[in-house]
Amino acid sequence: MQRASRLKRELQMLSTEPPPGITCWQNDEQIDDLRAQIVGGSGTPYEGGLFSLEIKVPERYPFEPPNIRFLTPIYHPNIDNSGRICHDALKLPPKGAWRPSLNISTVLTSIQLLMAEPNPDDPLMADISSEFKYNKHMFLEKARKVTQEHAVQKTSVSQQICGRFTVMIMFIF
Repeated sequence: MQRASRLKRELQMLSTEPPPGITCWQNDEQIDDLRAQIVGGSGTPYEGGLFSLEIKVPERYPFEPPNIRFLTPIYHPNIDNSGRICHDALKLPPKGAWRPSLNISTVLTSIQLLMAEPNPDDPLMADISSEFKYNKHMFLEKARKVTQEHAVQKTSVSQQICGRFTVMIMFIF
C-alpha cells in the first residue's frame, strides 16, 4: 500500500513538474509498469533522439531500486544491446548507490546525465568503452548513426504538410 501511494505521488510530480527532457507515465494502468522518454542532450551524439525506457517497480520499492532498461537501441559504453543500464543508482549497496530517498525522477535524471557523460571505467560494453577512451571520433560517429537510425522520428512529407495545415487552421481561428 505504501508503495502505491508513493508511486502515485511520484507520477503526479513527474506529470506536473517533469525534469527537462524527461517524461514518464503508467503503462496500461499498471502502477508498477512505467514508461519514460528521455530527449538526447544537445551537444551529445544523442541530440535529436527520443529514447524510450521501460521501468519495472519492484514490490519492495523504495527499499529496492526500479528495474530500468532502454527500449530504444543506443550506442553507449554503459548500456548493453538488451537496453540494460550499468549505473550505481540502479543497484543496492554495497556495490550500488540506491537509497530509499531517491525516486524515479532523480534516477531518470541521472540516466540522462550518464547519456551525456558515459563512465568508461565501469562499462557494460567493453568494446564501446575502449572505443570511447581511445577513438572518441569513431565512438561519436557510431553513436550518432544509431541515434539517427533508431531514435529520430522520421516524418513524411504528407505529415509535414498536414502539420502545417493544422497550424494554419489554428492560427485562422
